[in-house]
Amino acid sequence: MPQIAIDAHQHFWHPETGGDYGWLSGPFESLKRRFDPLDLRPSLERNGVSATVLVQTWNDLDETWEFIRLAAATDFVAGVVGWVNLTDANVAQTLAALKSSPEGRWLVGVRHLIQTEADPNWLLRDDVKRGLSEVQRAGLVYDLVPNLPQLPSCVKTTEAFPNLRFVLDHIAKPEIRNRGFDEWASLMRGFKAQRGHVWCKLSGMVTEANWRAWTPADLKPYVMETLEIFGADRCMFGSDWPVCLVAASYERVIDALRECVKDLTQSERDRVFGGSAIECYGLPALASATEKENGDAF
Repeated sequence: MPQIAIDAHQHFWHPETGGDYGWLSGPFESLKRRFDPLDLRPSLERNGVSATVLVQTWNDLDETWEFIRLAAATDFVAGVVGWVNLTDANVAQTLAALKSSPEGRWLVGVRHLIQTEADPNWLLRDDVKRGLSEVQRAGLVYDLVPNLPQLPSCVKTTEAFPNLRFVLDHIAKPEIRNRGFDEWASLMRGFKAQRGHVWCKLSGMVTEANWRAWTPADLKPYVMETLEIFGADRCMFGSDWPVCLVAASYERVIDALRECVKDLTQSERDRVFGGSAIECYGLPALASATEKENGDAF
């Protein structure tokens, strides 16, 4: 197992201190507690995962500042995908302040919870596009987190910004539990012609499947279609921990993806479990460590 493997999508949260965590109720009630680096570290160590990308949990600039400071103090967090208000006329100054701060090098990307917006074409607004231009100028990645209704606007946005690196989170959340393959695949194929600047996270799948009865076989058609569209060189593993815990342990999530991609070549698996995230998010220290790694492959 390689010493360098990247979990490109994980979270921390402290719902007791505030924040927009109303969704931590009903079937997600078990997650309504504090999740910190000490909670995640044992799972990373057991599964040969050396580094993670910490991703925003709600649309709040204070959380972004908190996360880059936490990344600087946490040995396994290699980068942060935070939040800024793309529609703010001063977004360029906000990004500059974040990047020039002592912890600014940990900010590698930006995300907005577009699936919570009433307008499925929110990304296509002029003020949002101006904000995306500033993300591009800042040299950051933009993470897309849609449900299916927002997916067409994601395709149009990536077409409109060929020089901005994008990551599609959670393979756009297909309804795996309801065998919703065809509609999802048809929309996803809109990305197929876009080579080089759009990546996709093989993440968030277990919570879209039947929580109690899913198997790797349920996920595999979606994994293989995503690999067909993006290529292994632009796909990356993400656990979506701790959200995944309602449907599977960390170990089961990573083992399921290993099972789905077991027929890929060694180099392709290395891309999925590390190389793609390193390239996309620009993690040069990890890139050099990966080049020296001679351990067993995933």
